[in-house]
Amino acid sequence: MSLTESAAVDVARSASLASRKLAILPNAARNEALTALYKALNENRATILAANARDVEAATLAANSGDLNHSVLKRLDLSRPGKYDDMLEGILSVRDLEDPVGKITMRSLLDEGLTLERVSCPIGVLLIIFEARPEVIANIAALAIKSGNAAILKGGKESLESFVAIANVVSDAIAGSPVPVSSIQLVKSRDAVSSLLAQDSLIDLVIPRGSNELVRFVKDNTKIPVLGHADGLCSAYVHSDANIHTAVKVIVDSKTDYPAACNALETLLVHEDILDSIFPAVATALLDKGVSLRCDEASKAALLKTLPTEKSTGVQLAAEADYDTEFLDLVLAVKTVRATNTPTSAVEAAIEHINLHSSKHTEIILTESQELANLFMSGIDSAGVYWNASSRFADGMRYGFGTEVGISTNKIHSRGPVGLEGLTIYKYLIRGNGHAAGDYHDGPGGRKYIHSTLPF
Repeated sequence: MSLTESAAVDVARSASLASRKLAILPNAARNEALTALYKALNENRATILAANARDVEAATLAANSGDLNHSVLKRLDLSRPGKYDDMLEGILSVRDLEDPVGKITMRSLLDEGLTLERVSCPIGVLLIIFEARPEVIANIAALAIKSGNAAILKGGKESLESFVAIANVVSDAIAGSPVPVSSIQLVKSRDAVSSLLAQDSLIDLVIPRGSNELVRFVKDNTKIPVLGHADGLCSAYVHSDANIHTAVKVIVDSKTDYPAACNALETLLVHEDILDSIFPAVATALLDKGVSLRCDEASKAALLKTLPTEKSTGVQLAAEADYDTEFLDLVLAVKTVRATNTPTSAVEAAIEHINLHSSKHTEIILTESQELANLFMSGIDSAGVYWNASSRFADGMRYGFGTEVGISTNKIHSRGPVGLEGLTIYKYLIRGNGHAAGDYHDGPGGRKYIHSTLPF
């Protein structure tokens, strides 16, 4: 059944009404719903995994025929070790976090008997459009309920069986809780996206999770604010003083721990002074993991001098486009960074390259110098910048957010892994006693503002 424009209005309106009720529910009531959601998903694990297996089977055929990217296939599979349990744990982690609603973040005395407060509150109605990742349903449902937001979810065709199975469990669990049923709505129709993107008077935020094409389509076809990122083009720079063991461990983990993730490493920048020392060790460790290296001329020449013949087959000459490519696979672009006569020139060159080519997701520097690390971390214009640590830490669970709705590369409202705090906004509350703005003036009888900070 298709979702018409009028049906989309109905979905959005019911979500808007539910969000107002949800926003005033006490934290205990919202937590009760999350406990019910956890139990229901745990009890229905076999049914959901069976549905997911059907999706994976169909997706495998599509990937083998070239109709689906293999990275999508990896994201789809809920049976990967620990993935289902991580989904469940994410719900409990969110439930046990502090209530994000009603937190006072500023309080001041405007005048005697006239106070001003800034208080956190839900955004309202979220529209989440995702591809492949069926666990998103549980993640978003948990975050939305805990933060007092209603959510409309639309999944991709490749995860339809999983989507339907999880959707049924989520709906039944919420129905038995204090949370309004229409707080979480799951839309299955194929033509829903365009109709929902037109509901800018009822939907407050769109969060797309999926391919570059999906994110750009959403951004180009709605007036609703969009939170998310189109690419996860993460880079690492290895400076001349890097510790070889740290460099190998961090780079290998960043690239190979989960190559299909948006926080996987895609570009490696190498200081020219370590082309014959640290770089071959890093490259060998990557090649041993099956990574194909697309190198510039200098880095390729260095490797061909040191690598055995059987390993050199994994080294290719890079094209300029490789430094703008999110491979989502065991492929890594490599570029040499030249130094001039100043101590910071190489770091500055790395910063310049990254800021030009990066998607502003997550970047790394490998160095033993705190001064150079601070220069890099200050100069890089990305949501996450790390010193001697893997890019794979760019994750809501690893940040202690419970789970996340996605990674934002935006510069307004929320940036990086978006958890509960990113799903709240704030409002200003004034409490007075017949105070009038016209009473405050410089003439005779005029009142003066106090504007003093109050504890909160």
